[in-house]
Amino acid sequence: MKKRLVPILLALAGLAALLFATSCGSDSKASALTALPAGEARIPEKQIAEAGIVVAPVAMEEVGAELILPGRLTFDDQRVAHVFSPVAGRVMRLIASLGQHVRKGDALAVLVSPDLGSAASDMAKAKADLDAAQRDERRMKILFDANAASARDYDAAEDRFRQAKAELERAQKKAHLFRADVDGEVTQEFTLRSPIDGEVIARAANPGMEVQGQYAGGTAVELFTVGASDRLWMIADVYETDLARAKVGAPVMVRVVSSPGRTYQGNVDWVSGALDPASRTTKIRCVLDNRDGTLKAEMYATAVLKVAGRKALAVPRTALFRMGDATVVFVRTGKAADGSVKFSLRPVQTDDEGGAGPVPVLHGLEAGEEIVTSGTVLVAGKVSR
Repeated sequence: MKKRLVPILLALAGLAALLFATSCGSDSKASALTALPAGEARIPEKQIAEAGIVVAPVAMEEVGAELILPGRLTFDDQRVAHVFSPVAGRVMRLIASLGQHVRKGDALAVLVSPDLGSAASDMAKAKADLDAAQRDERRMKILFDANAASARDYDAAEDRFRQAKAELERAQKKAHLFRADVDGEVTQEFTLRSPIDGEVIARAANPGMEVQGQYAGGTAVELFTVGASDRLWMIADVYETDLARAKVGAPVMVRVVSSPGRTYQGNVDWVSGALDPASRTTKIRCVLDNRDGTLKAEMYATAVLKVAGRKALAVPRTALFRMGDATVVFVRTGKAADGSVKFSLRPVQTDDEGGAGPVPVLHGLEAGEEIVTSGTVLVAGKVSR
């Protein structure tokens, strides 16, 4: 009986060994099939459709049609006035307050000034001297015509008349220089007035403050700043490399952080003729309508300048994926034996100008290659490391 069991046991042992060997062989083949090269992903067609992964060929696109420029808002320098006092004196009272809208000629403050009193007195005296000299000249002419006065006396009277006339003109010009509106009245009250329509945006004058006049030989202090804010300038910096593309008349869209989602339209109306030697940039300017008052001078702004584009090999911004310090795309490289689609990670070098359009590719891709343009995050998660 024992002799009969031995061959059976040996046969069973051989069968078990054969099954084990077959199992090990199939496992090694399966592992060989599942092992992928680094940087490659395989995704079934069905999963691609369900995940919304989009693949498109690389082609030549128009790029660089926008320049994104940093800028700031300023007053139109022809519509802002820095108001100084032409006369020395003391601020007696303030009339205009900060933020107040004033018209040209409106009073800003009243000063007491000995300079104004002196100018008014000089003009009144000059007028009186001119009247006296004119009467004397007429009287001497009558006497001279009647041979009752000498030519020398008549000439002297004419000279005094001309001197008095010149002195009155000097006094009038001095009073006009001080903007003194007096007609023979001697006064020391000087009214400081706005030279333009606008808003009082700064005020340094205070009641009782001693001020130096512009024509007194000292250093005058700016008492008021009046600016018209219904129209503002946007000044932006253009780098030297983009200067040839920034043309007068080009449309500009301006955005500010205080008005999210809103754009202000304008056109380039001036390009500076010089570069800043430190930043290697030049200035451009456009005028913005601000009748609603939402923009403020000295706000920072972002300007999108519309310029002529150029043709270049480009990809959508959604096709780019950052992996560490590298920028990569996922290229479709064919199909695997099991029917899944193969994708290969490809580093690329781009010329990203920060716009919203396609991104030019300098190295790493050829025209016609198919890349993932949507769903790059899903493909990146399946790439073997």
